[in-house]
Amino acid sequence: MDRFATGLRGAQATIRDLLERTSRTFALSIPLLPEPTQNALALAYLLFRVTDTVEDAAHWSRDERVAALEELLPIFRTVDIARARTASRQWVERDVTRDEGCRDLLLAFPALLEEVSTWEPVRVRIVCDHAARTAEGMAQTLREADAAGRVRLRSLPALRAYCYVVAGIVGELVTALFVNDAPTLVSVKETLVRHERAFGEALQLVNILKDERADAQDGRNYLPPSVPRDEVVALARADLDEARAYIAALSAAGAPAGYVAFTTLPVELAERALTQVEKRGAGAKVPRASVLSLVARIQERVRSAATVGALEESSDGT
Repeated sequence: MDRFATGLRGAQATIRDLLERTSRTFALSIPLLPEPTQNALALAYLLFRVTDTVEDAAHWSRDERVAALEELLPIFRTVDIARARTASRQWVERDVTRDEGCRDLLLAFPALLEEVSTWEPVRVRIVCDHAARTAEGMAQTLREADAAGRVRLRSLPALRAYCYVVAGIVGELVTALFVNDAPTLVSVKETLVRHERAFGEALQLVNILKDERADAQDGRNYLPPSVPRDEVVALARADLDEARAYIAALSAAGAPAGYVAFTTLPVELAERALTQVEKRGAGAKVPRASVLSLVARIQERVRSAATVGALEESSDGT
């Protein structure tokens, strides 16, 4: 596993490997993006996943997890690679996770951060500031858990606040990177900002509904007992409508095809997953064949757009 601890710079295969071993939807959607946004969001996701791994340390106490999340704050805010190296080594030694992919991710954490440190300052700040805010929000959520770190949300506002911390901030990160990397999107920035939190909330709500039983077994109860499931489903549906408005704004502004594909894939998967949950209950999954068919169709759209763009450039050149 030491191969992940050093020398990550330029090793795109390693980044892809970590994505595939620690994510579901993002491992499918991030490769749809053009560069440099693809690399930025891949590394951003992995930094967020480091935070998730610490927060999810089920056999650590609440206070141990809060302390580890608090360790991340100065690491992200100052891009402190040496501190990241010490923290990740200690977390692995203390058996923070028994998932091999997540353990390798923690060992790679200093090298991931070192790669981020080579970017232009504005991109570093976008990624690291959002990562720090998520770590801070997760720490606050855990402070309100019991001593073992079991989270039990009691109201719809508490559920939405949790979804903002773990997913709404990701929506804000995506908007910030999109507008930075494709300045023509400034024309629709107001619309993107209006819908970015709901975009993230929609995806998280669907995951919570789908994973309700598995989360409960791990001591996490995100669905408030006093809130009817139909009300949470309706909120997820409304958020998915806002996510569609986000995607429509990207299309209207002439965003790169990869941006539209990257946002479309998780929304379409979430809509299908929500339908499955409504029909069959928690734990229901979208059939793998359906997922692969959707991914192939969206990949073809990106390839077609790239071909058209190349032809147009060739025509202009002549």
